[in-house]
Amino acid sequence: MSPPGRPKGECRSAQHEGSRITADLLWPRIDDLHRALDEADPKAHAGALLEQLVRRGFDRLPLPGQGATLQRWQALAAVAQHDLSLAKLYEGHTDALAIMAELGEQLPNDTATQTWGTWAAEAPSGRTVIESIAADGSATLSGAKCWCSGAASASHALLTAWFADGRGPQLVRVAISHPAIEVSAAAWQAVGMAGSASLDVGFDGADAHLVGKVGDYLSRPGFWQGGAGIAACWYGGSLAIASALRQSVMQAPAAARSGFKLAALGKVDLALRSTAAVLREAAEWIDANPQADASDIALRARLAAERSATLALDEAGRSLGATPFCRDARFARAAADLPVFIRQSHAERDFAALGEGLLDEGAEPWTL
Repeated sequence: MSPPGRPKGECRSAQHEGSRITADLLWPRIDDLHRALDEADPKAHAGALLEQLVRRGFDRLPLPGQGATLQRWQALAAVAQHDLSLAKLYEGHTDALAIMAELGEQLPNDTATQTWGTWAAEAPSGRTVIESIAADGSATLSGAKCWCSGAASASHALLTAWFADGRGPQLVRVAISHPAIEVSAAAWQAVGMAGSASLDVGFDGADAHLVGKVGDYLSRPGFWQGGAGIAACWYGGSLAIASALRQSVMQAPAAARSGFKLAALGKVDLALRSTAAVLREAAEWIDANPQADASDIALRARLAAERSATLALDEAGRSLGATPFCRDARFARAAADLPVFIRQSHAERDFAALGEGLLDEGAEPWTL
């Protein structure tokens, strides 16, 4: 919602004012963000790079649905184009800040030095249980959480947990340094997205604090708005692959620019421009309808981004051969990371859900 007296479309961003997230810092800072990423130590792990971005204020993005959603997604795409494992942590951190802002959560002190994870996966092998609650909202946790991106480096996390009677999900926040929290890398065997370190976390009477009410995580408008933001990360990862293909064609002598490589570049161009158009349309719709159900909008953006990512990987590989996979470290890492990251998609289930949503629309959905 727009603060009183502020135009709805004004560009705003999540900023730490005391210990509460507000939305007053102007963005864009895209050029500065690109410069910071280019200057980053290529040998630094993703957690350390996230800390650097946070200390420089690059996590203070516009909140979803408040007039500058596209600028938020441009930042996510920029980080993803640089490093998808970093983007995974950056997206989780900025999503945690956006969720807590949406739910009016009061944050701990020293937010400028905190890095957050958002852990909402519900794996069959692990469930986090809320054991006790105090009047002030403090609680204790037991059980486990799987797929916790950045668990080895984050200072705090926002995660879904369940009451012993089965009610949930209930968001809680924790400080990962608590002695009753144990982080385990034993199950993490990833090659693609290895730097995201999506580890298992155990809780044995760990201190936590409730955030919002039962079901808020899924029912709030920001759930699908954030889900659409993931598509911007996939899009950014695709840009890394597409840029390598374009550079290869540009650097080749004119006589060596085969029709095959040019056709591959043309296919990738069409796919990426189509996805960019879907993302821009989605961001505009979310800003115009900040309290509406954005599930169809998000699914369309995610599926478009997944499809263009798959096409970019396929066309780059077919036209460039094995050389960049073996001799270009940045390309090789992006090519290993992107197929793993886009598997956050639910594939045919998402297509089916999108199709089902079209059955409820009264007007022709595809009018130009």
